[in-house]
This record gives sequence, C-alpha cells and structure tokens, in this order.
Amino acid sequence: MISADRPLRIALLTHSTNPRGGVVHALELADALVRLGHEAVVHAPDPDGRGFFRDTLAGTRSVPVTAPAGPGLAALVQSRIAGYLAYFEDPAARDFDIFHAQDGISGNALVTLRDRGLIGRAMRTVHHVDRFGDDRVDALEARSIRGADELFVVSRVWADELARRFGRQATVVGNGVDMTRFSPDADGREDGLRQRFGLGAGPVFLSVGGIEARKNSIAILQAFAQVRRLKPRARLVIAGGASVLDHDSYRARFEAARHACRLPANAVVVTGRLDHAEMPALYRIADTLVFPSLNEGFGLAVIEAMAAGLPVVTATIPPFTEHLAADEAVWCDPHSVASIADAMLVSLVEPLRSRLIAGGYRVAARHDWRRTAMAHLAQWRLLHETATPRGMPCPR
Repeated sequence: MISADRPLRIALLTHSTNPRGGVVHALELADALVRLGHEAVVHAPDPDGRGFFRDTLAGTRSVPVTAPAGPGLAALVQSRIAGYLAYFEDPAARDFDIFHAQDGISGNALVTLRDRGLIGRAMRTVHHVDRFGDDRVDALEARSIRGADELFVVSRVWADELARRFGRQATVVGNGVDMTRFSPDADGREDGLRQRFGLGAGPVFLSVGGIEARKNSIAILQAFAQVRRLKPRARLVIAGGASVLDHDSYRARFEAARHACRLPANAVVVTGRLDHAEMPALYRIADTLVFPSLNEGFGLAVIEAMAAGLPVVTATIPPFTEHLAADEAVWCDPHSVASIADAMLVSLVEPLRSRLIAGGYRVAARHDWRRTAMAHLAQWRLLHETATPRGMPCPR
C-alpha cells in the first residue's frame, strides 16, 4: 500500500523526445509533480541520443533504440517497444511506484512488462486515438488501451470515445499551461524571428503542429489564400511538425494545393522544428492562432497562444467546445474553407479582438499543471490502496 503522505516515485513514458503534445504533457506533469514533493522521471526512446527538446526540473531517461527491422511505421513502433522492454529488464530501472504511459508505444511496453510480472499496474493516458493506416499498428494501439489497468484522458470527449469503442472508463485529468513562459511579455527574440522568417507588416496567422491531415493544414492554406485577397501583406507561418509518423503523402498534397493557390513564395513560411525557447516569442509576433484541427486530445497550442495574448480561431467540435466558452474564441466549421477564412478575418477586428485577448488570458489561467498533477495523484493513490511493493505484480 502507498501511504497518503509518502512521496511517490513515478515513471512517465512517452514515444519520443520531440515537442509533441503528449511529450510536452509528460514533461510539464513531471515538473509539477516534483514541485509537489514527488520524484518523477520521464522516459523516451532516443535513437539519435539527442535527449529531450528542453531542460526539466524532473529527471529524464533516454532509452536506447536499435534501428527498425524493416521499413515502415510498424517496424519503427516495434523497435521502440523492444527498446523499452530491454531497458526495463534491469531491476534498477524499475524502482518506481507508478508506471504511466502517454501513448501506444510506451503503453504496449508497460502492458508487456506487467504481463511478465516485472511491474505492477500499467497505466496509460490516451490523448487521442489515431488511425494509422496499418493494421499492425492499429492493433498495437488497441492493445495498449484494452490492456492498460487504468486509463486517463485530457478531455471528456475521449473518455466518451473510449467508453464507446473499447468499453473502458477513463479519468479526465486535463491539461495545463506555464503562464510564466507563455506570456505577452517580450523576451528579445521577437525581432530576430520576424527577420528570419521575413514576416513584414503582416497580419501574421500562425498554425502550430506542422503539416498534417489532422491539423487540417490544407484547409488552413486554402483559407489563407482567400484572406490574402483582402489582406495582400498577410503571412501564414506553420510551425513545428516533428513526428514519428509518415506525413509525406499529405505534405505532397499540401504542396500541390499551395501551387494551385498561386501564393507568392514568401507568403507561407514552414518553419519545421523550432527551438523550445522560441515558441513563446513566435506566438507573440503572430496576430492570430489558426487551429481548426480535426482530431485533438485537448489542443495545448490553444491555451499557450491565449496565455501569450493571441486570439484563437478554432473548430466548433470537442474538445475545444469543452473548455472554451462561446465568446472565448472565433469559431469555425473545420470542414469549410470559407468558414475558416471568415474566422481569420474576424479575429483581426476590434473591439472583438481585444475582448478575445482578455478572455483568452482568463482561459489560460484556468489551466495549470499543478491542478493536472493533483488529479493524477488522487487517482494513483486510490488505485494503489491495495498495491503490492514496487516491481511486483499488482492485483488486476
């Protein structure tokens, strides 16, 4: 049994060291847990040995990974699961009270380790469920959900989806934002970013998450082309995009759409992976975050932008409709290019713009990582009231 007053040792596992939503969540959650007096260590497969994309208060572990046995996503996924299994064969690596995965790769590893009797409960946060287009990977994703002893989600829509598709209950733990880091206060990087990306007078519309189907990148591009007819100096910046998934086919379609839109070469800036320290400044030099995503667990970029003083255009679908009120964003139909374009233009108009900025800051203030950490801790302690000692199987 884990006593209510004893600090916990917590292993958080992710699929990558890159700045993706689930990885950001794991690192911020771990830091919040450390501030609450616990020991948290974030693990991730690290084939290049580069380490995580930012420094942390919590501990981190880079898990060695051998090259995939063959081409394709399934081989990559299986190699990362195998890397985790090899790493945790060492009893010293398993000296934790809690083992909690943030994705299907690490979730599969924990389910296997538990089935082998090497750890106790295998827990997993489901941020969202992708359709990978590969039956083997889809089967592994389903196994990591069905096989987990306890499931967590960051929004109610995914709790409902897991109940519908898998017959599983999940605890909603939410998400947070660091309002010290993401703030309207300039840090000196802004002018350099403007010059580097050739942004000029703008307005500057920002999309975060790279070029992906679920980010609705082609619709954003086509909406921006409509906006340019009225705002010929506008710029679209698409930031980030580091991913283990193969988005080449969608990116090819994006480039074809870009050519069809006949936009000037400097109108659209695709940044690729950015330094962690540059993201707050990038929000600050933008005029609007355009985030009509089709499939999100929560949409961390939305509250990051709001904390930095940026109005947000987003989709009238969950999870956004769960944690944003009608007057806290400019809403659009994510399946309508014209609706997205209209919302982008409306976001620039006063006095609505100023009201959105003020309201967005209040939204961000409602979401903090300490609260998210406390939600995890309450559930972990509840689940481990009858747990056996570390490294031993727990009752299922």
